[in-house]
Amino acid sequence: MTANHSAALALPAALPHLLPEDPNARLLLFAFRRMGAHGLKDAHAAQALMQAFGTEFRRPLTLLRAMMADIAGGASCAISIAPCCCRRITHAEHAMLTIVARAETAPDSARLLLGDLIGARQPDGVLASITVVAQAFADAGRPITAE
Repeated sequence: MTANHSAALALPAALPHLLPEDPNARLLLFAFRRMGAHGLKDAHAAQALMQAFGTEFRRPLTLLRAMMADIAGGASCAISIAPCCCRRITHAEHAMLTIVARAETAPDSARLLLGDLIGARQPDGVLASITVVAQAFADAGRPITAE
């Protein structure tokens, strides 16, 4: 097996899911990736939210920053993220989008998924942060329907 062939076989395992069809989930994923890789005050993430939400961008941006800080503080394991330009997503990114999509409609399911993702038995504080991000997106007419 050549190095290129083995690398090609590893890609689907590392990035098993396609990008979601939902443009709101893609926006959240972009900001999640940017802040996860470049910090909470990433200008590209802020710009994307400003373009998407217009003058009402501050609430989703601030809440997303708080969510990312809560995830980082509450996680006992690494959460894998792909580069922003990648057209496929990791298991962790897929789980996160599913959690956000279910936060308001199926909180028990979201709680279990989140606990598995961050390696915590009591993920309630982090789930609260995720729920307010989902509400902020929905209130602005951009609900996350990543499933």
